[in-house]
Amino acid sequence: MSKSLSHAKILARRSADRGYAEHGGWLKSFHTFSFASYYDHKFTNFGSLRVLNEDRVAAHNGFPTHPHRDAEIFSYILSGELTHRDSMLRKGSEGAQGKDFYRMKRGDVQFTTGGTGIAHSEQNESDKPVHFLQIWALPWKTGLKPQYHTRSFDEGAKRQGFVPILSPLKGGVDATPKEEADALPMIEGTIPIHADFVMGAGLIGQGKRFEWRVGGGEGVVEKRKKRNVYVHVPMTKGGKAKIRLDQREDAVLSEGDGAFIEGVNVGDVLSVESVGDVEAEVIVLDSD
Repeated sequence: MSKSLSHAKILARRSADRGYAEHGGWLKSFHTFSFASYYDHKFTNFGSLRVLNEDRVAAHNGFPTHPHRDAEIFSYILSGELTHRDSMLRKGSEGAQGKDFYRMKRGDVQFTTGGTGIAHSEQNESDKPVHFLQIWALPWKTGLKPQYHTRSFDEGAKRQGFVPILSPLKGGVDATPKEEADALPMIEGTIPIHADFVMGAGLIGQGKRFEWRVGGGEGVVEKRKKRNVYVHVPMTKGGKAKIRLDQREDAVLSEGDGAFIEGVNVGDVLSVESVGDVEAEVIVLDSD
């Protein structure tokens, strides 16, 4: 088949080649990049994308309170429930979705700016396992004020095309305190991130094709040339989902697989086609 992005290099990262760890019978975690006890010098980051873990946490278990700093950290819930509590949220003050929302289900994304230091816990307080992606990005500068956001993203919209989830803070690297407090993203309806980074998610029906416009469209990101796009297929469809990237027969991904896409520019259009037996869930991480 022809390639619409002939200038792009696409390299698959197969699920079986990822790092893997089990902890105490309650956590099963696949690591795309070096993380904790897993280290591979070839996989430390990709642009500002630093961590992509696919985690399953057993019922009534989870990560106890632990600190973070100088990282943009977000959780994308695939199934089950995950309860987030941190040092900025007083127990008992949890409220409606927004800066006080703390219990997440499918469709929710929880985002934390570690900045100068924040402590949080992530617990599965339900009776069923939770399956989620834990993703970290490197911020464009250190010493940021810690904060967090949570938003829900519509499943129906994800079946129509890629839905933008994260986009850069509109104030940019030199954002004023007011711009930080206002927390306006470059793409309306997304969560603002302190990085030249866009995230999207889609649910691609069998035989259908979605298109990802690199950089999230015109005027969204700063770096226009040679961006780094990582595509991941979570393990949500019992192994029956597959996708094909850029119409390339050598760029077919199964569940758990990902792909490094290098050399693409803002405005390039990446074709993502569902070629498996069922709808494919696809995550796109587009960074500098």
